[in-house]
Amino acid sequence: MSNTQQSNFLAWMIRMPLIKRWALMFCVKPENVAEHSHQVAIVAHLLAVIKNKLFDGIIIPERAATIALYHEASETRYGDIVAPTKYANAEIAKEFKKIEAHAEQECLQSLPKELQDVFSDIIVQDNVDPEYKKIVKAADILVAYIKAIDELHHNNHEFDHVEERLAKKLKKYQEQMPEVNYFLNTFIKACTDTVDKLASPSE
Repeated sequence: MSNTQQSNFLAWMIRMPLIKRWALMFCVKPENVAEHSHQVAIVAHLLAVIKNKLFDGIIIPERAATIALYHEASETRYGDIVAPTKYANAEIAKEFKKIEAHAEQECLQSLPKELQDVFSDIIVQDNVDPEYKKIVKAADILVAYIKAIDELHHNNHEFDHVEERLAKKLKKYQEQMPEVNYFLNTFIKACTDTVDKLASPSE
């Protein structure tokens, strides 16, 4: 039997499906952090490709996707803090940021020491390259926006205020990041289509 010290890093990460998002709200389609992180990784990868192909970017799409996969790693320790609570006021937001930073360090330190340098600028959000952080944040908001419009499509008006708040945020991102504008114009409309419509040949 190997004497290698066991790491519980992976054990924490694979608990992501247990962490519920939108905890204070009724959802037609319940969502967990693992699902959310996977979708953010897809969108971050797409945004990076769009940026490179159409807007002279030099982002590595695979790295953007990897950072996105781990961007909620801290929630494996303390769960998902809903936005109305987290941002109730500046002081509360500041304290929650401290908790998140502490949880990120716990996640990092749960890895074998010889691997920690690789993950330090992936998991610890303060260490993430600003250009990648911006792409992942935009992807995070886009995924939440898609969730909101999907819930509204199913007549769940719990998400009225969410869609309004995120639409305002996205307007600013559209002004600063042309890849976000391209994404919204190209991909969003089909996200509420039925499977029959998605499978039908394009007219």
